[in-house]
Amino acid sequence: MPKGYIIGHITVRDPEAYRDYIARDTPILESLGGRFIVRGGQSEVMEGETHQRHVVIEFPSYDAARAAYNDSAYQSVAEIRRQSADSVILVVEGTQDE
Repeated sequence: MPKGYIIGHITVRDPEAYRDYIARDTPILESLGGRFIVRGGQSEVMEGETHQRHVVIEFPSYDAARAAYNDSAYQSVAEIRRQSADSVILVVEGTQDE
């Protein structure tokens, strides 16, 4: 079964509030089976335009990634991100080869 991923592209407007979001979302998403494989770090735009920060969280399946995103505890904390950053959040399915 292919893995699932939550992918975020984020531009932070309020760094202090965003740090609070990170501190609170990490234990929730990890408890739901998530594993952060990209979180910020160096990046370079090779084509087009994008946000400043990129996050990839791996889950055992697409359904697990969707469930984690829709989890009420996560959604409560996600409100901090919505208020402190501009973001595009996707849930995607990995390849069959995984």
